[in-house]
Amino acid sequence: MAGPTTAERGALGPQGGPGGPEGKVRPPRKGAPVERFPRPGPRSLLIAFGALIAVAGAIWLLYGSAWLRAEHVETTGTEVLTPREVEAVAAVPIGAPLISVDTDAIEARLRQELPRIDAVEVERSWPHGIELVVTERKPVLLLEKGAKFVEVDARSVRFATVATAPKGVPLLRLKVDGSASLNRFGADRLVAEAVRVRSELPAKVAADLRSMKVVSYDYISLELSGDRSVVWGSPEAGEAKARALTALMKAAPKAGHFDVSAPSAPAVSRS
Repeated sequence: MAGPTTAERGALGPQGGPGGPEGKVRPPRKGAPVERFPRPGPRSLLIAFGALIAVAGAIWLLYGSAWLRAEHVETTGTEVLTPREVEAVAAVPIGAPLISVDTDAIEARLRQELPRIDAVEVERSWPHGIELVVTERKPVLLLEKGAKFVEVDARSVRFATVATAPKGVPLLRLKVDGSASLNRFGADRLVAEAVRVRSELPAKVAADLRSMKVVSYDYISLELSGDRSVVWGSPEAGEAKARALTALMKAAPKAGHFDVSAPSAPAVSRS
């Protein structure tokens, strides 16, 4: 088969590549056709113009029109708080474009100014509303503060002071003034340990709980309905103590005093 001609070898350049010597690409010959990109036709221009109009219209609808503006607020989930209290703190900018309402700022404001709120969801309800879905903290223990009561939730957060004790919430008595436990652990830690004990009680015992007393880290006692009492001891080994207490109460249902501070050797007595 015949090889390339001299002219062809010049066009390919050394090593068979395009161009002349040293592999340089030769400029197109005079009169050779030049590649051109097609110009957009009327249809393409019309589509692009329509898309631009649609975007501008959407922006105007969201920010400039009177159709999608915040006109009302709906609050759900409140129990102790009232919707009016929540909405006053939320301060939703009525009349502002709904898309521009800062829902994160509203949520932060509610959580900061209303400690009773455990969680809140702030949502846009198109076309004109803002929804506030509130979850309030639930007290599991009460601390006495003069003639009032401080509510403590399941995470040991002291979130509200009330004049009247909520029904069914046990009282927590801290009798640790001057004790080594107070110096070592601090009042907040001792309150947290009491909450921990409260959470580990058997359901029946928790329902009958009237008050808890913390004398030290190692001595926590319970007062139950029916003039019954329980020495729990330290917060450690809560599950074992709960099992021992359940067994004792089943074996001696009329007993008045139970001691599970050493769950491997629990004790029971009439008084």
